[in-house]
Amino acid sequence: MFRGQYLYSVDTKGRISIPAKLRKHINPEANDTVVMTQGTSKCIDIYPYDFWLTVEAKLLELNPFDPQHMKFTRMISQKATEDVLDSQARILLPQYLLDYAGIEKEVLVLGVLRKIELWNPAVYDEYINSTEETYEQIAAKVMANEK
Repeated sequence: MFRGQYLYSVDTKGRISIPAKLRKHINPEANDTVVMTQGTSKCIDIYPYDFWLTVEAKLLELNPFDPQHMKFTRMISQKATEDVLDSQARILLPQYLLDYAGIEKEVLVLGVLRKIELWNPAVYDEYINSTEETYEQIAAKVMANEK
């Protein structure tokens, strides 16, 4: 599982290194391949290839005649692209994803359990501080729903 946060830079070619502490959790089944797409928030989602296949399997279960299901499938798929980690554990981020997330030079790399998220640090701060609820209040609501 991916966890933690790291502040990195995007190089002039649009590449970023995946932190070693996150990289070690990419399963061998992924063959050092990741799939990147737009996140549901203003970020880039990065999935190890083996887990991306489970995301695609869920998309295939959606009703192809439901307009909302198809819109979501199109939105997540149209921006999806894959890349293989190079010898320095870097991936090339497409400019359209960098633009979507508002990432220029600095990037906040977050481990979010089964995926990695890339954020513009200022956008992430704004996102985290956009609610009036405290961490404690959100935790009480979310974790109270445990079975």
